[in-house]
Amino acid sequence: MIDQKLIKDVLERALWTAVQTFIAVYAVGGVDQAKAAATAAAAAGLSVVKGFAATKIGDKDSAATLK
Repeated sequence: MIDQKLIKDVLERALWTAVQTFIAVYAVGGVDQAKAAATAAAAAGLSVVKGFAATKIGDKDSAATLK
């Protein structure tokens, strides 16, 4: 069962992944804002998938892969 705590955990990780990816791609990669935003959105989406998949690997109540 997916509870509110897990959803908050996954969403927080996805948000920070998006922010970090945008900054890295835009600042270091030298690409325009639209491409940096698209890359950040893709990374955030993958973070959500990883977060829910992690419940099968690590702690079932956390988006972390470690127990």
